[in-house]
Amino acid sequence: MRVMVLVKATVDSEKGFFPTPETMAMMEAMGTFNDELRNDGVLLAGDGLKPSSEGKRVAFDGPGRTVIDGPFAATSELVAGFWLWEVKDMDEAVAWVKRCPNPMPGPSEIEIRPLYEMADFQ
Repeated sequence: MRVMVLVKATVDSEKGFFPTPETMAMMEAMGTFNDELRNDGVLLAGDGLKPSSEGKRVAFDGPGRTVIDGPFAATSELVAGFWLWEVKDMDEAVAWVKRCPNPMPGPSEIEIRPLYEMADFQ
């Protein structure tokens, strides 16, 4: 099964990335974790996202479209990064996330969501 693993944004991640000894150590630990995912054939894709201040949203209302410039409120609802994994089941995905280094300074959260597969529609 494929799952999207979402690293939730924090107040710090919305400030952008600044190379400090702490953030560089976090990046090194995450690189090692990504190598493990890749070597086990789990990692399909993944990356970090720039802060929402550099993003845009497009709101749809029937035929109308409205462009909204970032930054966006409700930091806890934003995504700071993602992985796309191929795992045998949700238990395997949870086991991998439990091994993940903390992706942010301080408290953080990772969400795991299964993707729809063609078999879901048959």
